[in-house]
Amino acid sequence: MLDIRIEKTTSPKEKPAKDAKLGFGKISTDHMFVMNYTEGKGWHDARIVPYQNLSLAPSAMVFHYGQEMFEGLKAYKGVDGKTYLFRPDMNAKRANNSNQRLCIPQLPEEYFIEAVKAIVKIDEDWIPTAEGTSLYVRPFIIATDEFLGVAPSKTYLFIIILSPSGAYYANGLEPVGIWIEDEYVRAVRGGMGFAKTGGNYAASLIGQVKAHNDGYSQVLWLDGVERKYIEEVGAMNIFFKINGKVVTPMLNGSILPGITRASVLQLCREWGLDVEERKISVDELIKAYEHGILEEVFGTGTAAVISPVGKLRYEDEVMVIGNNQIGPLSQKIYDTITGIQLGKNGIHPEWRVEVK
Repeated sequence: MLDIRIEKTTSPKEKPAKDAKLGFGKISTDHMFVMNYTEGKGWHDARIVPYQNLSLAPSAMVFHYGQEMFEGLKAYKGVDGKTYLFRPDMNAKRANNSNQRLCIPQLPEEYFIEAVKAIVKIDEDWIPTAEGTSLYVRPFIIATDEFLGVAPSKTYLFIIILSPSGAYYANGLEPVGIWIEDEYVRAVRGGMGFAKTGGNYAASLIGQVKAHNDGYSQVLWLDGVERKYIEEVGAMNIFFKINGKVVTPMLNGSILPGITRASVLQLCREWGLDVEERKISVDELIKAYEHGILEEVFGTGTAAVISPVGKLRYEDEVMVIGNNQIGPLSQKIYDTITGIQLGKNGIHPEWRVEVK
């Protein structure tokens, strides 16, 4: 069990009004969790302190070689007024998968969950309660050695910050346009595509800029070798409903193993739907669209939960999905998962972890 030292702020910030437009990730709460790692000593000095700037040497290795990882999860106020997390054990496991790939020391899963619970409890009164809102939790680890040689760092910081956030998309649960990127690639098998690390997101920015310039919200990436198989959206995993079947790209080492993705797959199987995790090519999508059997497309992720897709663009082809309306399966999944998170439906209560 962590021995967490707590230093509360003497200058609390003004909290957003209940009807404030929070956006996503724009506001920080009063406190943050910090813990050090030193080679030979392990993880130590767990503490909660006032939210503040970091002091790092210009030669700190995180700046030069990108040795860092991050996670994302949310805290909610349930209908019973208590505070809950959604499947934090899966975030803890995924964090260590990223750590292993990035040569960052393993963080005991119980430390991860304890730390998240502790910082959320301290800033519990920052959790917004309007529909679609939550307290976004961002744990991350950075390499801090003052060294310009290329090698794993011997010291690290594990930090957790919090941000009261509105719906990920400003227009709410409305279908978005997705740009299928045909010039650049994000990741390849054997690389870091499955890890949650900044380098993957930096690699995606150029496609994101292209998409936004043409009026699309997100980029859908193809595989980095043959450049024909669907992988994932920049901030989400992707699902297709084709002729009654729910199809999503299989995990292959270059796709992030999303927690919402896993939850959606489990729910769809419990509902008796035909579910396939497999390779799916962009050509197959186009043919399904042309034959009128591409029934729904939606993304899944912690930030957005479910994001219906109303339009897909690939080269000169623009596919309008479901008359640019939210599909019934997309709506059912969104209602079910948000209902689980808030404790409205009694489904999978084990997926919710109370913050006490």
